Amino acid sequence: MDPSTTTGIRTGASITEQYLARYEKAAAGAGDPAGLLPVTGAQRRFLLARRLAPGGRPDIVPLFFAFPRGTVDVERLRAAAGHLAAVHSALRIRPDVLRGAPVQRLGAPVAQVERVVPRPGESATATLRRTLLEWSAEGPPFRLFLADAHSSLDPQGGGVPLSSAAGAVEILALALDHAVCDEQSLGRISADLADAYERRLGPDDVPPHRAAEEAAGYREAVHLQLDAEKRASRPESLAYWARRIAPAAAPTGGAPTPVTSTITTSRTQQPRPTGALQTRLPIRTDDGRATAFPVLLGACGSAARALTEADAPGRTPLLGYPWGGRPAAAPDVLGCFLNTVVHPVTARGLDDLTTTWWDDLDHADTPFDEVVRAARSAAVPWTGRLDGLLTFEDLHRRPPLRLGGVAGREVHIDGRPLQAPFAVSVSYGTDLLVRMAWDRDAVPDGRAHDAFARMTAELAGEPAGHAPVG
Repeated sequence: MDPSTTTGIRTGASITEQYLARYEKAAAGAGDPAGLLPVTGAQRRFLLARRLAPGGRPDIVPLFFAFPRGTVDVERLRAAAGHLAAVHSALRIRPDVLRGAPVQRLGAPVAQVERVVPRPGESATATLRRTLLEWSAEGPPFRLFLADAHSSLDPQGGGVPLSSAAGAVEILALALDHAVCDEQSLGRISADLADAYERRLGPDDVPPHRAAEEAAGYREAVHLQLDAEKRASRPESLAYWARRIAPAAAPTGGAPTPVTSTITTSRTQQPRPTGALQTRLPIRTDDGRATAFPVLLGACGSAARALTEADAPGRTPLLGYPWGGRPAAAPDVLGCFLNTVVHPVTARGLDDLTTTWWDDLDHADTPFDEVVRAARSAAVPWTGRLDGLLTFEDLHRRPPLRLGGVAGREVHIDGRPLQAPFAVSVSYGTDLLVRMAWDRDAVPDGRAHDAFARMTAELAGEPAGHAPVG
């Protein structure tokens, strides 16, 4: 089937329209309609991933901060976290299924805050990693865990130096269920938590009228997002994505080669072992090239090719990256609104890559599940499994967490499960922090190191000895 035309693209109701019809029917007899909401397209994707994860474990978004030992007052932090949960409706969300339709329910304003104790011989980073892996699907979506670090260099945390000149430290994990929070929300959460901690606020300090206003704003934002997703799921948008993903139909000169699957291992009770590398690159003041997203996308594409070409030469890898935001008219609320945009990695120069990227952004509101359906309707044998993920964060929009006037130092804890064979995160601050993690069951360590070197050389503007890919 030729994906360059709309032939084969379904012209009936979109997935979003079908879902909303099911939701309205299911919600009609709900006992508490005021506390019930439909889910966005981004939330649908995370809830599906949860169904495939061992024990229904959610995808978690964690931040880790090291403070001098004794800085954090757990009770004061618990009150501040409860204050945020009382203010922001997204932090009270509990995913549920109502008559077969996924929904989100507004729960009580509760946040889990606790000090966790390492087991004998266990490091602080290993303790926090284990605690996050044991995350129960039941309970609040906003949780904070504090652990004392007893060694100056933690071999289980990627060799991250933890102690400072001031002495021993404690590490705070600020973690959220990804189904209630996207990357755009993290800066707001850190700032609001610091403010509530500084002012010694708790959940009882939120006036009822403010909580009601925030709940109404969240409801409005969800419905406006779903309206945008319906508009972005018209046949012409689906035909566009079918054309874009068509190169992934088959490798050159052969039948389709399946992407290395992580579904089997993700169903086991033990998390997949992961590796990690990182480097810092200087940012030249006279050249914004390294912080331009198409450059990051091209370099990540180079890594994807290096990881896949040995086992599947000629196959087009598919990357995913979060993009978007709240609809223009929507209230500025926390939540999960960023869509995952698909990027086929094909050989091209930077100018061509940039032009295509801008075209993709014109269709970035099309929900991920609609893109998968469009590809399959055009005879592209893709299940929706991505080869890699790329995230980019401007740290100027998310300063370090401050508690009691003390700025935490952000650290990174490796080894957590991934949603793809490899994932790249790039943080832009005073320099460019580039990190890559990979699933060791899917990617050999040597190949991962080579891919990382290829990617960072391209970001640094060094000759790579090959045509740029993106």
